[in-house]
Amino acid sequence: MSKVGHELKVKELKTVFSQEQIAERVQELAAEIDACYGQEPLVAICVLKGGFVFFSDLVRALQNKNLELDFVRLSSYGKGASSSKHVIFSKDVEIDICDKHVLIVEDIVDSGHSMRFLLGQFAARKARSLRLAALVDKNERREIDVHVDFAGFKLTQGFIVGYGLDYAEHYRNLPAVFEIIPE
Repeated sequence: MSKVGHELKVKELKTVFSQEQIAERVQELAAEIDACYGQEPLVAICVLKGGFVFFSDLVRALQNKNLELDFVRLSSYGKGASSSKHVIFSKDVEIDICDKHVLIVEDIVDSGHSMRFLLGQFAARKARSLRLAALVDKNERREIDVHVDFAGFKLTQGFIVGYGLDYAEHYRNLPAVFEIIPE
């Protein structure tokens, strides 16, 4: 099919979660989050870049009228397919989160290193509560114990792209989630 970067030749993209499955699950997650927080003030924080598509759909589905939005940017992958375990925190929130409910919205939680780092940062800033929503909870690669409070889908294996998830900055724009089948 194509070569991305210098490492991976892609034979095919196999659908893991369809556009319809994702849309339905996002609505269900929004209902769960609304039931948890009601109309309590809430700061939803998107983890860039991968979380932006999920975040956009999720926050538009929430009924909370006391919702603030912000963004952080973390990376631990660089251009490869495996985590470096070294987290780079290149964009911080602009909203003061002290004594506020905080919902971190991430595309995928796998090794747990990035989320453990971010949860630690926000706990030190005395957030009233911290919860994590992720489109995909991938326990297969978990190295650090991190709990996903609102998991869209659980996945055990496979390298996935689409709906914000990338491989070397490619495939984020796909409307569904696909597994890369290498040549």
